[in-house]
Amino acid sequence: MATLAVPSCNFLDVADNFEESFKWDSIFINKRNLERYVWNIPTLFPDEGYKFDKLGSFACDEAFSIMISDYTALDFVQGHITPTNLRAFNIWNNMYIVVRKVNTVLANIDKTADLVDGSREKNELLGYLYFMRAYAYYRLVMHYGPVVIIGDDVLETNEETEYYDSVRATFDESVDYVCGELERAADLLPQTVSASFFGRPVSGSALGLSARLRLIQASPLWNGGLAARRTYGSWLRSTDRVNYVSQTYDEKKWADAAAVCKRIIDSNVFSLHTISKRADSPELPDNVSKLDFPDGAGDIDVFRSLHDMFNGESPVMRNPEFLWAQMSGGLGTYTRHSFPYETFNGYATVSVPQKIIDAFRMADGRPINNSSAEYPYETDGIWNGPADVTFSGYTLKTNVHKMFINREMRFYVDIGFSGAHWPMLSTSNDSRRNVQFWYNASGNAGKNTVRNLPYNVNTTGYTLKKFVHPEDSWGVPGQGTEYENSRRVSKAYPIIRYAEILLAYVEALNNLTSSHSIVGSDGKTYTLSRDVNEMGKYFNMVRYRAGLPGLTPEELASPETMQELIETERMVELLHENARFWDVRRWGKYETTERESIMGMDMDADGLAFYNVVPVNQVVARNRVVDKKLILLPIELNEVRKSPSMDQNPGYQY
Repeated sequence: MATLAVPSCNFLDVADNFEESFKWDSIFINKRNLERYVWNIPTLFPDEGYKFDKLGSFACDEAFSIMISDYTALDFVQGHITPTNLRAFNIWNNMYIVVRKVNTVLANIDKTADLVDGSREKNELLGYLYFMRAYAYYRLVMHYGPVVIIGDDVLETNEETEYYDSVRATFDESVDYVCGELERAADLLPQTVSASFFGRPVSGSALGLSARLRLIQASPLWNGGLAARRTYGSWLRSTDRVNYVSQTYDEKKWADAAAVCKRIIDSNVFSLHTISKRADSPELPDNVSKLDFPDGAGDIDVFRSLHDMFNGESPVMRNPEFLWAQMSGGLGTYTRHSFPYETFNGYATVSVPQKIIDAFRMADGRPINNSSAEYPYETDGIWNGPADVTFSGYTLKTNVHKMFINREMRFYVDIGFSGAHWPMLSTSNDSRRNVQFWYNASGNAGKNTVRNLPYNVNTTGYTLKKFVHPEDSWGVPGQGTEYENSRRVSKAYPIIRYAEILLAYVEALNNLTSSHSIVGSDGKTYTLSRDVNEMGKYFNMVRYRAGLPGLTPEELASPETMQELIETERMVELLHENARFWDVRRWGKYETTERESIMGMDMDADGLAFYNVVPVNQVVARNRVVDKKLILLPIELNEVRKSPSMDQNPGYQY
């Protein structure tokens, strides 16, 4: 295909790099060639489990590190990302390459003689194509907000510059288009795939992404709330002076989000992952329902139900909670960053701030600032129990600080605290198995153990164990990751899972003040209102699975209380799953949450002094930038300059 002679925008340049192994005329000769070409398109999408260069944990308040040179996300919160320096965040061109490739296939797919119109084979292939294109736009919306909508156009070559001049759609137009395409894909995609095709999206994957976008669209920042007016009230499209972000509140958007969630729920394809109760399962507090799940937690192992889903123990190909997940080498690398450097061959750079630790509840569901006499939260002293506490294969040692006992199951699933037990059972070296990691200055995971690379150190006294399997070990430094039989269990990264859909459904219902009837793309009518029974039913499923009590009638009665509970529940349940970055923004709370200091243990101290909660004393923490322009990324400067009608995002210089 001829290269454009005009200086058109890179993302619209139809001089595409088709695979060299295919000549253009060969792609549509038969379905085998076509499918080989189509399934090469997803290689332009990233590994979602490799989180250091993503807008996610390290780009908000749920993770911290001082390894700024390697973490693009830390560059972002330092204010270093500009229209001329986007590092790994510059996805604009690649996502439009996906759009262009899909459009080209759609325009020519009927030339493939052995792909029969109306056949399941062709319909599914069309569904995957629509999904790929919609997912590319989805990623653009999440990064940049309003997008340029190409539709089905396959642009001509060798046109004048004006032909390629592009206008961005408004935020609502962008979301409506992407959700429409996702739901169009959902109607053609299969509901399930065989284990050999694990990682391919299914109908629920498309609907899940649509539900996520609809929830964002309905939220205060994008739906005419105070945050929308304060943040984007003056952001007008230069070509017609239309607001990019709606300044008028529309409650129906919450109903639209709820309807997509309800469609997923009613499909009965997905459910929360649970493991049946065993002899060593933890006992439930008296105030937790002992009925069988989902009406209680009486018949499930509330630790394994959570941890086995994330650490690779449960077969990922048949996990009923995953709307979309993929095997992820990046996730394995991410877990390595939780292990100490120089002593256990990790990198030690995944640090969890105290704010997150404090969000976890006590075992009986009470917050730490209102704990009970039976399950007290104590900040003074070491727990000297008569013996280690063991449950579900987890060991809580008797010599840990009192603030780490009596906590909810998700705390033990997710968090590596000072004195936490790390099994590392795969290694053949007994001295490197069943070890406690101590983060105080002189501890085996503390700052004094780091000699060669001072940036490879935990900085808060907490790390992430959510994706770490008891078998996982990284060997001996200098001897290789497989040394002494050390190995890791393969893991899948959950791009979107059913628990998120349930929490999204409850949040959407909580914001309704009247009844709405929504006709879904499936032709069904969904009647939605703030039904407290419906809200309690699905919120409590997430709570029961974690071994916590359900909501009280008083909590359900108050929309304000429920919103606070939903926000905290999402912080804990979806920890390090790339949710909170967008949550605090859509709620209009970004500038508040990001201004809070990064707090943690006193990493310069030993003994009980280590457990004093102090601000992280690192320049990377002090230099975090809070600026509303950081709600979105800038578009690359060259693209904006080449397209006079395409506006840059607010706050970024042309």
